[in-house]
Amino acid sequence: MSTPVIKTPRLKLRPFSLDDAEDLHQILYTPGVLQYYPSSDPPDLDRVQKLVQRQIEHWKEHDFGWWAVEPLSDHGLIGWSGLQYLPETDEIEIGYLLSKDFWGKGLATESARAGIDYGFDQLGIAEIIGIVHPDHIASQRVLEKIGLKFQERSVYFGMDCFKYLVINPNSELI
Repeated sequence: MSTPVIKTPRLKLRPFSLDDAEDLHQILYTPGVLQYYPSSDPPDLDRVQKLVQRQIEHWKEHDFGWWAVEPLSDHGLIGWSGLQYLPETDEIEIGYLLSKDFWGKGLATESARAGIDYGFDQLGIAEIIGIVHPDHIASQRVLEKIGLKFQERSVYFGMDCFKYLVINPNSELI
């Protein structure tokens, strides 16, 4: 299955390409963008290229992954959003990261909602989690707005996190 392109009212979620690595690298180097991640040190360009390549492979293996996110009004990468399989826990996570210039505009919510809808409606995934740093209030609000409910405090990627969960309302039919 090839990576689908999804359009929301303000965004285009499209497949990543290796050409996106340099733009993503610049986003990750912006102070504060990685503040609530396990490592707040920005990765070098080689690591970002490998990250993009892993996402391309993740789509091939799982039929889902991260999309490159760009605004409909402008063709430029502003971040990523989508679903990620976590082999350590056998869970599927919704995640998102946007350039600082696009924070506070509801775009993370819009892109994450599209990812949840895709996972439930197109793939029939039974449940999706969200994990967030306990101090990252804005990201917690995004998860709540798209229907995830707080479950517990847990550790992911070596970091203390809040775990949220949403269950596919049609999962009993799947």
